[in-house]
Amino acid sequence: MRIERACADAWPAQVNEPLGGWRLRAADGFTGRANSALALDDPGLPLPDALAAVCDFAHQHAIPPMLQAVQNSPVERELPRFGWRPCDDHAAGNDVAVLLGPTVPPDATAPPATAARPATGAADHRVDVLTEPTAGWWELTVGRPRPTDAERAVLTGGGPVGYGVATGPDGARAAVRGAVADGLLLVARLAVHPEHRRKGLARASMAAIGAWGRRHGAEACVLQVAADNAAALALYERLGFREHHRYRYWAPCEDRTL
Repeated sequence: MRIERACADAWPAQVNEPLGGWRLRAADGFTGRANSALALDDPGLPLPDALAAVCDFAHQHAIPPMLQAVQNSPVERELPRFGWRPCDDHAAGNDVAVLLGPTVPPDATAPPATAARPATGAADHRVDVLTEPTAGWWELTVGRPRPTDAERAVLTGGGPVGYGVATGPDGARAAVRGAVADGLLLVARLAVHPEHRRKGLARASMAAIGAWGRRHGAEACVLQVAADNAAALALYERLGFREHHRYRYWAPCEDRTL
């Protein structure tokens, strides 16, 4: 599936190894996407052997075995037969909606954003899209001004990558990450400081990173959102996004390769 491959390219793990049409990924536990095997196409092995390879890879990199599969895909339908279960306790939610929409909201008039030329959004907030993340961007994105090696590898890898940040006298007020792969802009890590929410900063950030993505060749925008995040889904629906598909994480009920 083109969208899932592009998202994987735009959100790269520290370690990324092919297994036929699958991808084995590890990044010291930072995010499920970067620490799971992406099950697309044919792994080039019988499914039980491919699942054993997923477990072996996970053990080599000291992460729990986990598989990312598109809901209701042929692979997912087979997983329970081989003793795998949905990771319903996944911290970020295990029912993930993949949304597809325009690079720029329909009513946005934001120009292409660069560090020298800021974009404006619905509330006329200044949002700069930079080529390097600032300490304030890291603070909003990962909770501290200096990331771990895994966080830096995932969030600065892929490319091109843009780092949207809205800054005021009190520091960074909003942050967002955008990366372009195969003509699609993956937007992630949208965060607004609690003291500046409900003021249009999320919409302005989406407009800025969308304009940047369009300038870098993106024809559409992709978001990956927990299906139970009603507030985020409502925002993105207003911005013209619609659900394309969903995915879930799966883990072995009993890890026999330990």
